[in-house]
Amino acid sequence: MKDDIPTPRCITLLTGILTALFGVLLSGCPAHTQQRPNVIVVITDDQGYGDLSCHGNPFIRTPHLDALHGESVRLTNFHVDPTCSPTRAALMTGRYSTRVGVWLTYAGRHHLRKDEVTLADAFRHNGYDTGMFGKWHLGDNYPFRPQDRGFEESLIHGGGVVGETPDFWGNDYYDDTYLRNGELEKVEGYCTDVWFEEAAKFIERKRKNPFFVYLATNTPHGPLNTPIEDARPYLEAGIPRARALYYGMIARIDRGMGRLRAKLEELDLAEDTLVIFMTDNGTTGGAGLELDGQGNRNGFTANGYNAGMRGRKGTVYEGGHRAAGFLSWPGGNLAHGRDVDTLTAHFDLFPTLVEVCNLKLPGKVAFDGKSLYALLKGTESQWDERTLLVHHQGRFGERVDDGPLIKGKDYAVMTQDWRLVGKELYDMRKDPGQRIDVASENPNVVERLARRYEVWWDDVSKGWEAYAPFVVDTSKQEEYTLSAQNWHGDYIPYNQHHVRAGMKANGYWVVDVVRPGSYEIELRRWPIEVNAPMNAAVELGPYSPDKHDVDRNMLTVETMPLRFVKARLKVGDYDQTLGIDPRQTHITFNVYLEQGEQKIQSWLETEMGETWGAYYVYLRKS
Repeated sequence: MKDDIPTPRCITLLTGILTALFGVLLSGCPAHTQQRPNVIVVITDDQGYGDLSCHGNPFIRTPHLDALHGESVRLTNFHVDPTCSPTRAALMTGRYSTRVGVWLTYAGRHHLRKDEVTLADAFRHNGYDTGMFGKWHLGDNYPFRPQDRGFEESLIHGGGVVGETPDFWGNDYYDDTYLRNGELEKVEGYCTDVWFEEAAKFIERKRKNPFFVYLATNTPHGPLNTPIEDARPYLEAGIPRARALYYGMIARIDRGMGRLRAKLEELDLAEDTLVIFMTDNGTTGGAGLELDGQGNRNGFTANGYNAGMRGRKGTVYEGGHRAAGFLSWPGGNLAHGRDVDTLTAHFDLFPTLVEVCNLKLPGKVAFDGKSLYALLKGTESQWDERTLLVHHQGRFGERVDDGPLIKGKDYAVMTQDWRLVGKELYDMRKDPGQRIDVASENPNVVERLARRYEVWWDDVSKGWEAYAPFVVDTSKQEEYTLSAQNWHGDYIPYNQHHVRAGMKANGYWVVDVVRPGSYEIELRRWPIEVNAPMNAAVELGPYSPDKHDVDRNMLTVETMPLRFVKARLKVGDYDQTLGIDPRQTHITFNVYLEQGEQKIQSWLETEMGETWGAYYVYLRKS
């Protein structure tokens, strides 16, 4: 019997072989693949589902994205919010955007509530290096910035669009000044190239450790500032200028994706990296819409291409929120070109990544999404019927007041087979273009889905009245910039052209002061980097037709000089008015701020008694 007992060396060898074999069978991955993949999420801004040649667009060419599409599991029934900030909030939290405080793109209702656990928090908690590059759009001051929400490294522009009110004055997509970890930095290059290059540098530096990269381009969102060489092929093909510029921006993104994937190959990281590509809402420039008999857009495509869908950005028809969703991980057997037509959404990605990467959460999270890992692998034995909701609370050009949630405004209730769009019902099996309202023929379906909306609304709207204020803690941020884009209570001057044109509006900011004490509050019409007198006329530009969307109104907006003579500041019980010398660049008030939440409002008054709010206010400790 003794001779039948294997030697220790044999035992070791046999155990090693069996362990390796078992690991491969268990994971379905090559044996050399690291236990947890690196993760890269790329999200583009205002590119629709149909703005890709792999989705049938006959006008645009996207070879690198097409190649990724061919090597991915594709979510073909994947939904996001109809606008920018809400989609990003749901992606970052795995929860409905409204639940986490984000249903607008400005007015403080785009601040991701400070107690929410983010995707970056989870990755960092599990030892990943985390980097974010491009468009953030979830808050510009503490505690809402990327570096406050789990990203150890970030390079971003201000606001939601390059050239918006919180962004560095004069940024125009070329050689701009951005925020690196909260500090201003002048960079060279076209914005899209910058984001991809910075992501590649981060990956190269961090390649020895698992990493999570969130790369969010601000393109192809307008203004359509596009290198003419990218638009030229489309112009020469006879495509209208605005659409050619839009397609040119997507072509630039496409090349960036090609370079990024080539970098992964060069660094021998491609096998062990999960690449996710997605879009953030429906198209803007890719499709023109029909007008009905009353001159209203009915959502049907009149020109361009929208993959047969009705609606585009800002609507709750399918074209407003159905998005591209590609997931490729060669070492994890997610690279074989397969479509998944099950109803899914942006908030599913967080719980999916928790499962894929075996993440331990740093706090309790009640996900609205669910893990898609079984769907992605094709191993699901049963996938329960889901009902998902999407709504659009946007009110561009309207007075926002407190940015309240409006029940019944622009919503869709979605199941695998049905869409209840307000009171209209569409059978997606027979009518994916949403042309035939079948509500009258299916009252039971309408009633069931309408009840689901009521339950959902009562749930996600709880506590909406609470503000998500900037938290004033000078140990975290020495100086706070309060721009008019974050006003409550009025119309919103949300971009720099509104400031230049002297848009007449006022509103208040909400702050939560951690430490009571003496603070300086500085009122300006022009941002501090311009340092111009309050009554001066400051221009934007110069603009070049080879770089900028000169068809837009940026060249026709006149700078409005405003002759202010008085400045007033009100914070709680403090209410003081000071005179303005025409040469002054700013007016400074010294204020004792109590601890806790409070409103700040300013008035700049002319000799005629007309008042404007200060577009820029700077708050710092005295």
